[in-house]
Amino acid sequence: MTSLGTASAAPGEKDTGRLAVGEARDGSEVGLPVAVVNGASKGRTLYIQAVSDGDELNGLGVIQRLYPRINPNELAGTVLIVGIVNHYGFQVAEHRNPIDDTKLNRAYPGNANGTASERIAAATFDAATRADLVLDLHQGSTSRMINETRVRCGPRHRLHRDCLELAKVFGCGYILDQKGPDGQLARAAPDEGIPTIDPELGGSVGWDEESIRLGLQGVTNVLTHYDLLDGTHDPDPQTRATGFEQYGAPAGGLVSFTADLGDRVERGDTLFQVTDTFGDVKSEVSADTSGVFWRTRRLPQIATGEYVCSVGTDIDRF
Repeated sequence: MTSLGTASAAPGEKDTGRLAVGEARDGSEVGLPVAVVNGASKGRTLYIQAVSDGDELNGLGVIQRLYPRINPNELAGTVLIVGIVNHYGFQVAEHRNPIDDTKLNRAYPGNANGTASERIAAATFDAATRADLVLDLHQGSTSRMINETRVRCGPRHRLHRDCLELAKVFGCGYILDQKGPDGQLARAAPDEGIPTIDPELGGSVGWDEESIRLGLQGVTNVLTHYDLLDGTHDPDPQTRATGFEQYGAPAGGLVSFTADLGDRVERGDTLFQVTDTFGDVKSEVSADTSGVFWRTRRLPQIATGEYVCSVGTDIDRF
């Protein structure tokens, strides 16, 4: 019998339930939606979570489609799922946890006696560290972004090669291989010996069906490649960036882009223009280095110094 919260499944079974992480302001129990798929035969354990940032919903779209498709009688091993990590942020469609104004994916490995975010991080970290592989499903919040996977442990980490291989197997087409901030699950879990990646499934307001489709295929690739499901998966080469440059607005106004997501840009190429209300160009910004046009803001209006776009740099094929 394998359990996660109130979900419990014998070999060849699956179940859903709730993982208690504290109480809300009215005293009611807060439980995260969880699932266990216990394979009929033994194998690896895969842990998947989504919505640690409360407005990033594409990962939840993946889980909603994935769980009904997994037949435990065809599975070798176990899949543990937390469908919505940031309960409080999800309820109000906000990125951060409004209870403690915390970005939850900066709270790992958490503290079982700490803040609301630290308690959620501790409970989900405990679940993640039961696994052999971890997928922490994200997206570019409400920005426009390419579909990519992120390796966050850093190139000197003993698990770097394993995490990079997992990202390649997932197969979004692009990998950002750059050490992440402290407190990320993809930073903390490798320290416990578990290969972990952040698939960043595009960016949208609501759900983006293409990104969800790619995410679902990515999880299926992982299940197949690591022998939880029958079949073969030969990973395709990925475009990898090890640098990431962000560009801000030198003037306020309306931004228009001269490059599209996924385009290769060279040093000196124009990335965007800022115009006034009547279309007169106030400023033009060019790429400092060559790379891939990776991410942009969604809304056109900007103030001086506000984030506009990002370019992935130091590109190779992996």
